[in-house]
Amino acid sequence: MIRLAMLALVLGTGAAMAQDTPEGLTEAPGAILRGLDKVAGTSSDIILSGGQTAEFGSISVTLRECRYPAEDPSSNAYAYLVVNDKGAATPAFAGWMIADSPALSALDHQRYDVWVIRCKIE
Repeated sequence: MIRLAMLALVLGTGAAMAQDTPEGLTEAPGAILRGLDKVAGTSSDIILSGGQTAEFGSISVTLRECRYPAEDPSSNAYAYLVVNDKGAATPAFAGWMIADSPALSALDHQRYDVWVIRCKIE
């Protein structure tokens, strides 16, 4: 049920739809992401608290919030991220990324990939 709701959320159109918070989930204080530099072939974990921004190469990643199913915290994570490329006027990505379906709503960048590993609950 939650996956269908998230699919509708991600595939929906309009700014209001992209801003909606996934229902039935508990908010976590932070998230663990993984960044991949496709040119250098290196990856790094990015640990963020809500509202925090981290630099990864020439992009900056901001975590707005991370949510998880309260009944099974290790099952999935939904993170609202804003990814900015240095010098670009608009974000390279802004929206929900889903840990168990990273291709459903992915960053489309020529050099970097960023995806959600899990919410940081503690």
